[in-house]
Amino acid sequence: MSTTAALAIPRHDELFGHPKGLYVCFFTEMWERFSFYGMKALLLLYLTKYHLFSDDNGYNLVGAYGGLVYAMPVIGGLIADRWLGMRKAVVFGGILLVLGHFGMAIEGHPASSVNGVVTRDAGTLQVFYFSLALIIMGVGFLKPNISTIVGKLYAENDPRRDSGFSLFYAGINIGATVSGVLCGWLGETYGWGWGFGAAGIGMLAGLANFLYGQKHLMGHAEPREPDKLRERVFGPFSREHLIYGGTLVGLLAIWGLIQAHSLFLVIVPGIFEPSPVILGMHLITACLLGGILWFMFTHCTKVEREQMFVVLAFIAFCLIFFTLYEQTYGSWVLFSDRVMNHRALGVEWTASELTSLGALFILVLAPICAWLWPRLEKIGWNPSKPAKSAYGLILAGVSFLVLVWSARNPQANGLTNIWWFVLAYFVLEVGEMLLSPIGLSAVTELSVPRVVSLMMGGWFLGTSYSEVLAAALGKLSSIEIPEGETLNIADALAKYDQLFVYSAKIGIGCGLVVLVLTPLIKRWMHGVR
Repeated sequence: MSTTAALAIPRHDELFGHPKGLYVCFFTEMWERFSFYGMKALLLLYLTKYHLFSDDNGYNLVGAYGGLVYAMPVIGGLIADRWLGMRKAVVFGGILLVLGHFGMAIEGHPASSVNGVVTRDAGTLQVFYFSLALIIMGVGFLKPNISTIVGKLYAENDPRRDSGFSLFYAGINIGATVSGVLCGWLGETYGWGWGFGAAGIGMLAGLANFLYGQKHLMGHAEPREPDKLRERVFGPFSREHLIYGGTLVGLLAIWGLIQAHSLFLVIVPGIFEPSPVILGMHLITACLLGGILWFMFTHCTKVEREQMFVVLAFIAFCLIFFTLYEQTYGSWVLFSDRVMNHRALGVEWTASELTSLGALFILVLAPICAWLWPRLEKIGWNPSKPAKSAYGLILAGVSFLVLVWSARNPQANGLTNIWWFVLAYFVLEVGEMLLSPIGLSAVTELSVPRVVSLMMGGWFLGTSYSEVLAAALGKLSSIEIPEGETLNIADALAKYDQLFVYSAKIGIGCGLVVLVLTPLIKRWMHGVR
């Protein structure tokens, strides 16, 4: 790297060879992911156990929430890029997240069922729905912009950029690892409000860290045109006022959308459930995809166009993979809660605590992969990006086969062995390390520079659809327990077996298709490794 880039950051504003702003973003994202995954670990259990939602409605709500929470960054990133600036967007998003997580801590009265009629605390449920809307909108403003700030802290071609992002990625997984254990333990041991409240405290710590450390961002996160942001466009109200006001209107819309307990999908013949949530996602997708295709066919050379098609293919691979992966917060949670022995290493683990396994394995596998790929490249054995994606999809399918084995070979008490569950998580995370970072790399390397942010929006939208599809798949294992009766373990295992076999076929089948297409995809990458 040139001396110019090395001098781009004043030495007094560096720590351990990286800009201090990196550590500000590291701890902000660590606490935000702590709160996000801590709440998510409890969400489905809270709905089915405390508010007595049916499995179907629980999956629907989790899917609608997940779909919206990953669709909003497309809009939040656009607003920050055009007008608000990344620093203000992160602060605003952080405030919304703090309010949302603390709102989740309000439990109210547990639901009761008499003669099949369920009575719920309607007021508390409305607070709960509005809290979810705050979190959805808060993630939309914070998530895309905190990552962008990290990139802005480094000069172009700065060799420290990759290691900086690796540190940042570690913060994400540290937060996710700790959150499931702590929030899950508090929520299932002392009360749901304790778990959700701990998530809120984590987000408050993240916001405080960002506010204290924003001076180290070196002006890279400010609005492009501050005067345009302050410009009065509606009476006494500036453009910035209108952004905040429009967000409040959006909150009310999401508050209503999140209460529609249905999904607009056809999974098997006869299941077709329209939802305004999915229609809204379709509208965003149509606009985004239409804009991308228009740009590809009017502003790109043949080589650029083929590379952009490859980016869309990687987004599709990601969508399929995370449709399987996101069941770890759906069907895997209920499977481990209902039909699995929880004792291991002398500890009785709760279902929500076990959601931390994914992030824990990522922390273990990330440095191994970072060491492995360059060495395989030197000897000519490093698989191409599409091949790695194919292997990732196949391993995702294999992880479900591990669960099929555990369901078909229960222990003497009829429950499954926890160690098969741990192994399934490990196999799934090896698949993620092969596919997710590789896909993100492909988006940044193969996209035409002018539309990299737009293509990242497509990545988020792919993840959004995967949340919805994961919830719809989970419904294939829905179990309704008649009032006054207990769960029939054998019948439940048969239900989960059916879902896991179906999911395994999706992962392995799609992975094999990608393997067949790998030569074509490599040709369209035009030399990009």
